[in-house]
Amino acid sequence: MADTLEFNEIYQEVKGSMNDGRLRLSRQGVIFKNSKTGKVDNIQASELAEGVWRRVALGHGLKLLTKNGHVYKYDGFRESEFDKLSDFFKAHYCLELAEKDLCVKGWNWGTVRFGGQLLSFDIGEQPVFEIPLSNVSQCTTGKNEVTLEFHQNDDAEVSLMEVRFYVPPTQEDGVDPVEAFAQNVLSKADVIQATGDAICIFRELQCLTPRGRYDIRIYPTFLHLHGKTFDYKIPYTTVLRLFLLPHKDQRQMFFVVSRDGLDPPIKQGQTRYHFLILLFSKDEDISLTLNMNEEEVEKRFEGRLTKNMSGSLYEMVSRVMKALVNRKITVPGNFQGHSGAQCITCSYKASSGLLYPLERGFIYVHKPPVHIRFDEISFVNFARGTTTTRSFDFEIETKQGTQYTFSSIEREEYGKLFDFVNAKKLNIKNRGLKEGMKQSYDEYADSDEDQHDAYLERMKEEGKIREENANDSSDGSGEETDESFNPGEEDDDVAEEFDSNASASSSSGDGDSDRDDKKPAKKAKIVKDRKPRKKQPESKKGKDPNAPKRPMSAYMLWLNASREKIKSDHPGISITDLSKKAGELWKAMSKEKKEEWDRKAEDARRDYEKAMKEYSVGSKADSHRAERSKKKKKKQEKQMKGKGDKKGATSKSSSSKSPAKNMSESFKSKEFVSSDESSSAESKKEDSEEEGAGSPAPSSEDSASGSD
Repeated sequence: MADTLEFNEIYQEVKGSMNDGRLRLSRQGVIFKNSKTGKVDNIQASELAEGVWRRVALGHGLKLLTKNGHVYKYDGFRESEFDKLSDFFKAHYCLELAEKDLCVKGWNWGTVRFGGQLLSFDIGEQPVFEIPLSNVSQCTTGKNEVTLEFHQNDDAEVSLMEVRFYVPPTQEDGVDPVEAFAQNVLSKADVIQATGDAICIFRELQCLTPRGRYDIRIYPTFLHLHGKTFDYKIPYTTVLRLFLLPHKDQRQMFFVVSRDGLDPPIKQGQTRYHFLILLFSKDEDISLTLNMNEEEVEKRFEGRLTKNMSGSLYEMVSRVMKALVNRKITVPGNFQGHSGAQCITCSYKASSGLLYPLERGFIYVHKPPVHIRFDEISFVNFARGTTTTRSFDFEIETKQGTQYTFSSIEREEYGKLFDFVNAKKLNIKNRGLKEGMKQSYDEYADSDEDQHDAYLERMKEEGKIREENANDSSDGSGEETDESFNPGEEDDDVAEEFDSNASASSSSGDGDSDRDDKKPAKKAKIVKDRKPRKKQPESKKGKDPNAPKRPMSAYMLWLNASREKIKSDHPGISITDLSKKAGELWKAMSKEKKEEWDRKAEDARRDYEKAMKEYSVGSKADSHRAERSKKKKKKQEKQMKGKGDKKGATSKSSSSKSPAKNMSESFKSKEFVSSDESSSAESKKEDSEEEGAGSPAPSSEDSASGSD
């Protein structure tokens, strides 16, 4: 018999919702991994108490009960798989897989049994329905009546919110059956009640989602957010992951609490939040005293916390949360962007935020927050920006078909991000899945588990890492990691659009030279049309090189005279330092010496004004001459146009009066025509040289050429 059994497309029933995932049975126990959240349920073989096989809506289902009272339900099995599962349970778990069908009589009168965390309503020996008591949010009693209220499931279209049980009165003295029923429910229900004092309180913390400032009260089993308008209670059992992320400005820190999407999310009106994001300044410090004695602190937290602690506010909050939630804190790994930061500035949907490449996934903060694990990514894609070539888009598509597009990423980040994705062996859509790039993730491993505590190492070596980051950012600022988003395409575009002789750069064979010559020829037209438009405004704004130069100020006259002296007094001084030193010397100069340079500046100003007057008079005379020549040219053009019209009219009239003459002149030799053209050209030249000529004389010349 095989040591393991694996089933795909198995559904786990949790709080009225069916969650898709993978189920594996082995000698060690039962493992189920949720495809949506990545959460892993691990049931040890020694903890199993009972296994039940029954017919359900999605085929057949398996119900497992543990010795500590927990119930796990998995649906989606085929009827033919019963024998295989039954033999496996006998061989490895020493359990009989019992077959129990649900009662479908439709009766509403029966017996309620409490077993572990399960309420079962039975008719005879057959169960009608079962209610996991962890689904119950409130339990109220009335006369002979108990009402159970449930958490709302946002993923389901229809949610069961309330069930009422009628409890008949009994004759037993001192026992109220209604109260006994309610106590059994409340002992296992997920009812959050703030009983006792808080372990500690953090005042007025800035919260990004949900937005506002909240007092955070830390209780043994849940977190209480108290604001001016809203109050929220978050059980520690619903927390999936904790993140501590440095802001790009290196002055602030994000602390992110990721929650199981199936548990009741934080609600603010109609908006639901599955992430709690706190923003801290690195400069804020706090001294914290826990509301417990030292023995209780040592017994409960085993050295992870002490009664009196002090340090940065974000460190204290993360340290307390880590101890109570009992989950490791995820921090950014070895990724560093172009600027040296551990994140990338980008936009998701309509908001700008920060994308953090982690060791096991990506997280985007903050609106809306998105966490994507590597094991749920189908492929990633690097796409050109839609508006400009200075940025690109980073697209992620999951195995469920959900697509995330992070846009407006600076082009300089491309090389760093591509190397990171390549190192993590993610499938890149642009080039396909290459050999050796297949992901090596354990499909049943918890995405939160890590072999080492990165946060603990980060806290121990924080000073050293800051120093390294500063060095890396200074080194990276002087080199270009990625000159273009897609080098092959970028180079082609540059050659076509901006080279004046793009065809000359082609080193291909003779057969391709014709095609290369034809393509750039079309592009060259575009270049010639574009360039004058850019240069035209520059030529209009150009200054006359013959115009007098503006006079210098007293300080500039002094600086030109003293520059060499300052250089000799301070050898090797830079231009910037020289300017600073000159400013200091000028400021310390006496009033008498400054007046001397003021007089020189005044003399220069007077000389400039005198030269400008002479220049303006000369420029006016030039403009008058240019205006006269312009008018004369226009007049000559009009005269030439009039001559052409008269010539056309006279030739038309002569042809109508003497048709016989036209017939005889229709056979003219080539020499006669060319001489006619040359004579008409000479007449035009002579007319253009005359000023104010009256009637034109081409008719006499034409007749002379005709007699010849």
